[in-house]
Amino acid sequence: MKKNKLDKEEKEILDSFENEEWKSIKDYKKNINKYSEYAKNTLKKDKRINIRINQKDLESIQNIALNEGIPYQTLVSSLIHKFITGKLIERNKI
Repeated sequence: MKKNKLDKEEKEILDSFENEEWKSIKDYKKNINKYSEYAKNTLKKDKRINIRINQKDLESIQNIALNEGIPYQTLVSSLIHKFITGKLIERNKI
Protein backbone atom coordinates (compact mmCIF):
# COMPACT_ATOMS: atom_id res chain seq x y z
CA MET A 1 0.00 0.00 0.00
CA LYS A 2 1.42 3.36 -0.99
CA LYS A 3 1.33 6.10 1.63
CA ASN A 4 0.49 8.81 -0.89
CA LYS A 5 -2.95 7.29 -1.55
CA LEU A 6 -3.93 7.53 2.11
CA ASP A 7 -5.77 10.45 3.65
CA LYS A 8 -4.34 12.28 6.65
CA GLU A 9 -6.06 10.10 9.27
CA GLU A 10 -5.02 6.90 7.50
CA LYS A 11 -1.40 8.10 7.34
CA GLU A 12 -1.44 8.84 11.08
CA ILE A 13 -2.77 5.35 11.81
CA LEU A 14 -0.18 3.72 9.55
CA ASP A 15 2.66 5.75 11.08
CA SER A 16 1.46 4.86 14.57
CA PHE A 17 1.38 1.17 13.65
CA GLU A 18 4.81 1.29 12.01
CA ASN A 19 6.23 3.02 15.11
CA GLU A 20 4.99 0.02 17.15
CA GLU A 21 2.65 2.17 19.20
CA TRP A 22 -0.08 -0.47 18.99
CA LYS A 23 -0.27 -3.13 21.69
CA SER A 24 -2.18 -6.39 21.84
CA ILE A 25 -5.00 -6.51 24.36
CA LYS A 26 -5.34 -9.53 26.60
CA ASP A 27 -8.83 -11.02 26.70
CA TYR A 28 -10.05 -8.65 24.00
CA LYS A 29 -13.57 -10.18 23.93
CA LYS A 30 -14.09 -9.19 27.56
CA ASN A 31 -12.82 -5.69 26.79
CA ILE A 32 -15.09 -5.40 23.74
CA ASN A 33 -18.10 -6.22 25.90
CA LYS A 34 -17.02 -3.79 28.62
CA TYR A 35 -16.42 -0.89 26.24
CA SER A 36 -19.57 -1.66 24.26
CA GLU A 37 -21.52 -1.29 27.49
CA TYR A 38 -19.74 2.00 28.24
CA ALA A 39 -20.59 3.29 24.76
CA LYS A 40 -24.21 2.20 25.04
CA ASN A 41 -24.59 4.01 28.36
CA THR A 42 -22.82 7.10 27.06
CA LEU A 43 -24.95 7.34 23.95
CA LYS A 44 -28.24 6.58 25.70
CA LYS A 45 -30.19 9.80 25.84
CA ASP A 46 -33.27 9.30 27.92
CA LYS A 47 -33.67 12.70 29.57
CA ARG A 48 -34.32 16.15 28.17
CA ILE A 49 -33.24 19.52 29.57
CA ASN A 50 -33.98 23.08 28.53
CA ILE A 51 -31.49 25.87 29.15
CA ARG A 52 -31.27 29.53 28.30
CA ILE A 53 -27.92 30.79 27.01
CA ASN A 54 -26.53 33.91 25.44
CA GLN A 55 -27.18 34.16 21.69
CA LYS A 56 -23.47 34.65 20.89
CA ASP A 57 -22.58 31.53 22.89
CA LEU A 58 -25.19 29.52 21.00
CA GLU A 59 -23.89 30.77 17.67
CA SER A 60 -20.34 29.86 18.69
CA ILE A 61 -21.47 26.37 19.70
CA GLN A 62 -23.34 25.96 16.42
CA ASN A 63 -20.28 27.06 14.42
CA ILE A 64 -18.00 24.63 16.26
CA ALA A 65 -20.52 21.83 15.74
CA LEU A 66 -20.79 22.70 12.04
CA ASN A 67 -16.99 22.52 11.70
CA GLU A 68 -17.01 19.15 13.48
CA GLY A 69 -19.87 17.88 11.31
CA ILE A 70 -22.18 17.10 14.22
CA PRO A 71 -25.46 18.55 15.50
CA TYR A 72 -24.92 21.27 18.10
CA GLN A 73 -27.07 19.41 20.66
CA THR A 74 -24.68 16.46 20.37
CA LEU A 75 -21.73 18.78 20.98
CA VAL A 76 -23.38 20.25 24.09
CA SER A 77 -24.22 16.78 25.39
CA SER A 78 -20.63 15.65 24.78
CA LEU A 79 -19.23 18.69 26.60
CA ILE A 80 -21.46 18.06 29.61
CA HIS A 81 -20.45 14.39 29.67
CA LYS A 82 -16.74 15.21 29.43
CA PHE A 83 -17.07 17.83 32.17
CA ILE A 84 -18.79 15.55 34.68
CA THR A 85 -16.39 12.66 33.99
CA GLY A 86 -13.33 14.90 34.34
CA LYS A 87 -12.29 14.41 30.73
CA LEU A 88 -12.87 17.95 29.52
CA ILE A 89 -9.52 19.42 28.54
CA GLU A 90 -9.13 23.17 28.42
CA ARG A 91 -7.19 24.50 25.48
CA ASN A 92 -6.05 27.97 24.59
CA LYS A 93 -7.74 29.76 21.72
CA ILE A 94 -5.47 30.66 18.85
